[in-house]
Amino acid sequence: MPGYENQLAQIVAELNRAAPGARDSWQNLAENLDSLDAVLEHAVRLSASDLLLIAEVPVTLRVGGVLSHSTGPPLTAEGTRNLLLPLLTHAQSQELQRNKSVDLCFSRAGIGRFRANVHFQRGTLAGSVRLLPEKVPTLESLHLPAVLRGLAEARQGLVLVTGPTGCGKSSTLAALVDLINSTRHDHVVTIEDPIEFLHSNRKAIIEQIEVGQDAPDFAGSLRGILRQDPDVILVGEMRDAETIATVLTAAETGHLVLSTLHTNDTSQAVSRILDSFPQSNQPQIRQQLSLALLAVVAQQLVPSIVNGANGGRYPVVEILKATSGVRSLIRKGEDHQLYSALSTGRSEGMISMEQSLAEMVRGGRIHRETAMAHCFRPDDLVRYLQS
Repeated sequence: MPGYENQLAQIVAELNRAAPGARDSWQNLAENLDSLDAVLEHAVRLSASDLLLIAEVPVTLRVGGVLSHSTGPPLTAEGTRNLLLPLLTHAQSQELQRNKSVDLCFSRAGIGRFRANVHFQRGTLAGSVRLLPEKVPTLESLHLPAVLRGLAEARQGLVLVTGPTGCGKSSTLAALVDLINSTRHDHVVTIEDPIEFLHSNRKAIIEQIEVGQDAPDFAGSLRGILRQDPDVILVGEMRDAETIATVLTAAETGHLVLSTLHTNDTSQAVSRILDSFPQSNQPQIRQQLSLALLAVVAQQLVPSIVNGANGGRYPVVEILKATSGVRSLIRKGEDHQLYSALSTGRSEGMISMEQSLAEMVRGGRIHRETAMAHCFRPDDLVRYLQS
């Protein structure tokens, strides 16, 4: 789209020429938002997943998992500020000055909904913008395995979705909540920072609490939610020991709890939870986790052979179910045997990352080289590909 690239270059050039005090007038603030809208429209047209706005770098998009610069000039520090500052409320501006970073979601009419992180680097303002789907995704639209539907049917227990940043954890949780919303007359409460997907009540009643706006933090909000008659609780991220402990208690006491962790595979999730607590508390946490855990889903996005799902990427998942054997391993501290239980548990709905990658290769969705680059145990992957 060379014409659109030229328009984007002109917008960046105009922003770079803006006087340092230009953003002090409401008229110029509106003009800056119009300029940002043009940049966002460009990203949507190219089916980008992310947009980077950094001084001394051209506007950068991530398309199909790959970063690509625009053909326009590099942004100046003032041009970047002019794009980002109009997005912030007064409270968010104060948080940015206090913490040097702030997360937010925003919508632009006729364009879409976006999640952003505004932060400082090298003394200048920078931003990372994630493009969110217009509709709440479904498991089918995300190309996730049908076995995950069973997790949305559970009445109590903890479901963890893990993986690196940008692997689609929030989308998977949103799809599970959407499935619950379509099939169950339940009270669902989410705690998010920030709220990414907006759910409309169908069969379920859904409340969405945003940390910083509706509640001071995850742990405090979660304690309050337990007194609000919820059936299902979504915790956007288990960030600290207090939140993890409260999540485990909620999952033990008759609630279905959905949450995320930043770990590469399912067995690491158990270690990550335990490492959040002092050694003296870990036996008790092991006992709680063995009783509360329902499943751990680890996922990553990998490039597909043809440009298709998720901008040319498919989700590959590892699923660990909390069978009686898995619960026993967690309780006894035999975490090193979890992978063995996982890889031999296909009949119980489990699948390892290597098994999942091998299926994607055999199904013609990804290249063998791609699978090798994204696996954790190459020898196992080779064995599954040959079987």
